[in-house]
Amino acid sequence: MIPRICNISNSHSFFQFGPRGVGKTTFLESWSKSRSTFYIDLLDPQTYQRYFLKPQLLISDWEAIGSDWIIIDEIQKNPSLLDVIQKLMKIKKPLFALTGSSARKLRRGAANLLGGRAFEFHLHPLTHIELGSKFNLLASLKWGTLPYISEMTDANKVRSLYSYVSTYLKEEILVEQIVRKIEPFQRFLEVAAQMNGKILNYAKIARDAGVEEKSIARYFQILDDTLIGFHLYPFDRSIRKQQSKKAKFYFFDTGVTRTLQNKITLELKKQSKDFGDYFEQFVILEFFRLNEYYEKHFEFTYFRSKDDLEIDLIIKRPGLSEVLIEIKSKDYFDADDSKSLRSIAKEFKKPELYVFSNCQTISLFEKVHYMPWNLGIKKIFES
Repeated sequence: MIPRICNISNSHSFFQFGPRGVGKTTFLESWSKSRSTFYIDLLDPQTYQRYFLKPQLLISDWEAIGSDWIIIDEIQKNPSLLDVIQKLMKIKKPLFALTGSSARKLRRGAANLLGGRAFEFHLHPLTHIELGSKFNLLASLKWGTLPYISEMTDANKVRSLYSYVSTYLKEEILVEQIVRKIEPFQRFLEVAAQMNGKILNYAKIARDAGVEEKSIARYFQILDDTLIGFHLYPFDRSIRKQQSKKAKFYFFDTGVTRTLQNKITLELKKQSKDFGDYFEQFVILEFFRLNEYYEKHFEFTYFRSKDDLEIDLIIKRPGLSEVLIEIKSKDYFDADDSKSLRSIAKEFKKPELYVFSNCQTISLFEKVHYMPWNLGIKKIFES
């Protein structure tokens, strides 16, 4: 198993959220080997039915075993268990590891989130750091980095990713009854994938998908809630104004994105527009994933001026200057790549300016750092 860098607690109850297929169960199986645990899998129909009908059985079942930890997989399938868990925490004080591929039922269903008694961690597809010597940029952009497909043949990767997309629609959307009709949502999903990394225009998406415009915001929120993607909001000193401006949306994995775009069977050529788009998505995903793993609490936005000058990523770091990053997929440095940075930098107080690319050398020109993307990520997280 590839070692993960998600540093979960060894002495405090926790939720571990993440999309299906990122390795939550495998991770906890490895983590729990040296611990006394009672494992409950709510994806198992009999187990689910048992605790759905009588959540209180959790207490007697645990008392019969007396483990230090109770692990419950896919807790969002039975939120009523959380009331029993809180009772156990107060009386018996076992520790809980609770996984879920969707926080929607818990957050929006007014479920008992244990009043801060459980930390919250996230698990993502593999990062370039976790892959180490096995990392290949082109393969990561083309296929994504879901752990379970890494050793498959290309043909089976295609089959697996198409199956993943259909499973998500079936299990996360239909089974959870998030939408009444799947067809409009499926059309939306295909159009949303085409808009990956672009500024969202709800009216255009609604027209292209044949869906009412009022449904688009709710559909994007579903993707956010079920951890299939996230919004990147435009920079503004005012949080209220930031939220009111048009955001971008990024799906959580490049392989899933390409599958939803029906491009997974196509060759991905270096220096093509698609390569550049997926490279930008990949670098931004790495920042989001590592930010949660390292618990840095960075805040991410993008910037577009009235003159359509754009900065791909702005990072607000607690107690440090802001970082402005342009992401270029080319394998050489060009001073023109930093024109937007140098122009927009005047709007910020002593920002750090970077251009990340596939070039293997480091340069400094007019206060702009030109760096290989992986070294740039390392530098920013070590600051």
